[in-house]
Amino acid sequence: MRARDVVAAARRVTALTGAGVSTDSGIPDFRGASGAGTALGREFTLDDYLSDPAVRRAAWRVRLAHPVWAAEPNAAHRALAELERAGRVRSLLTQNVDGLHQRAGSVAVVELHGSWSGTVCVDCGATGSMSAALDRVRAGEEDPDCPACGGVLRSSTVAFGQPLDADVLREARTAVLDCDLVLVAGTSLAVDPAAALVGLAVRVGTPVVICNDEPTPYDATATAVVRGPVGESLPELVAVPVVESGPLRTWGDPSTW
Repeated sequence: MRARDVVAAARRVTALTGAGVSTDSGIPDFRGASGAGTALGREFTLDDYLSDPAVRRAAWRVRLAHPVWAAEPNAAHRALAELERAGRVRSLLTQNVDGLHQRAGSVAVVELHGSWSGTVCVDCGATGSMSAALDRVRAGEEDPDCPACGGVLRSSTVAFGQPLDADVLREARTAVLDCDLVLVAGTSLAVDPAAALVGLAVRVGTPVVICNDEPTPYDATATAVVRGPVGESLPELVAVPVVESGPLRTWGDPSTW
């Protein structure tokens, strides 16, 4: 079945996006603790970050210089926002921490890995603004501490090796069950539990369309696969008008239980 036909039949879409959606905005595909990624030359754990001031200082330098602060939403972000404005998006689950989906106009966003826009103190739990912390770095503080208690500050993202928030993961799984299409864009689907959401959709019989530059482990079980730049394929797909009508049934509908 062609991807366009699958999308045209969908009225309640749950999207799952990854780093490939933001590369056209100038944000590299990276992983790492506290959002600092492999720009430090290696992936490091939260324990590394907490125990080694040198790691924290390097992480703050990476955050300060990162292209995320100058990035703008691209065609892929705008396409999903337009699909939501058309009333066809149930949830937008993203592995990205850059906030570009929201800036493009998407509202129903679930940030699986948190956001770079905030900070949290690992000692007292106080939250704050990443921009305020970076202003302190610009002013000369190499490792800004918590204004409330003097503890260690980190970004409000899921660190490398850290589990996803249980409530966020529960919300994501519910969104996958309560839709008539899972639309995957810009992710290699190589890291669980985010990737396992696609396996959940397949198990319950929800159609899955995967748009990605490279093959993924779930291509063989997807309903349709679109290979190529996400910034080109995704806008074309979501521009397809809906053709289905009548009652909508999903696993989130009690009448299907």
